[in-house]
Amino acid sequence: MNHEARLYLAAHPFVYPLMRLLARLGPVVRVPGLGVVVNDAVTARAVLTDERFRKDGPGSPGDLWTPVLGPSVLLNMEGPGHLALRRKLMPLFTSAYVSALVADVLREPLAHLSARLGRGETVDLVDAMRVMAGAVICRVIGLGEVSEARARELFADGERVVSMVSLRSRRLRDRQVVIARQVLDKIGDIAQAAYEAGDESTVMGRMRAQGLSAAEARGAAGAFFLTGTETVATFVPRLIALLHDHRTRVGDLDQVIEEAMRITTPTPMMLRSVGSAARIGRVAVRPGDRVLIVTHNCARAYGPFDPSRRHPPELRRLWFGAGPHFCIGYPLALAEIRAVASVLLSHHVRVVRRRAARGVLIPTYEHLWITAA
Repeated sequence: MNHEARLYLAAHPFVYPLMRLLARLGPVVRVPGLGVVVNDAVTARAVLTDERFRKDGPGSPGDLWTPVLGPSVLLNMEGPGHLALRRKLMPLFTSAYVSALVADVLREPLAHLSARLGRGETVDLVDAMRVMAGAVICRVIGLGEVSEARARELFADGERVVSMVSLRSRRLRDRQVVIARQVLDKIGDIAQAAYEAGDESTVMGRMRAQGLSAAEARGAAGAFFLTGTETVATFVPRLIALLHDHRTRVGDLDQVIEEAMRITTPTPMMLRSVGSAARIGRVAVRPGDRVLIVTHNCARAYGPFDPSRRHPPELRRLWFGAGPHFCIGYPLALAEIRAVASVLLSHHVRVVRRRAARGVLIPTYEHLWITAA
């Protein structure tokens, strides 16, 4: 069994075998008590780009996050309101802007990481990524420069909320909603203070300049906080582990990153709610049906890790969504991954020891110790 499978089994010992079993049942299958399951990339992309399949209906992400974040964040919106908010946010995530932001925030942490590797130290990459991902999201929500301890604290807060969700979750329990609101209210207060200061060198200040309301800025900060730390922090150790396990020499870094994302599938499953009668493949669906797009099955159908592989159009970045719901934070995530991976690869790091994490939503390592080769 490869290490990626072990990560999934450690995170989801019961759901992961079921998820892989469902892949054998065909491109689309209705599972009583679960919903309509999609295992095929072509069909998944069609669902994600069809307005009949919504993020704000029964069984959708809205059921999970609206009680915590409110009704007006990209995670749970559809229609003209969603497009209007997305248009306001898009200028904040251009490749040039986020690359400059990441370079500024990570300059010292990456220099420190490089120095440690240069001295021959063994480094826990998981902990290092928590600090760096936490530092970046602190800057995004308006905290400015923070200590390693503060970055770890913010990351732990986000992890605490995300860990409440499992691949089986339909909604959070009342107690979980209370805890999540406590965490995200703190984030919202930080974001609102930065928004009201109006400094356009900050993301929140730029949101104000783009015409977002204070409530929209708070909601956006909460959504970025939930989605913007785990993806990067969990992916980079898995990327390095894949390269080590497959003895891969990196030529085109972006292509290697995309292939590693296919294998790790940062979003292993996506939810949609059927808004009006339709067909998904050969399966008829009706309003209120729950659709589970098993992104992991869609991606893994294309074979084992192979960085020379060119992804076909239907698969391209499917794990970040498609169409009007493609992840707006993708350029920020990619900028962080590139920055850290470039430093690690310059030291030709190798994996010394590793331990899989348990009780997490996104499979990851609890520790991944590396050293310069």
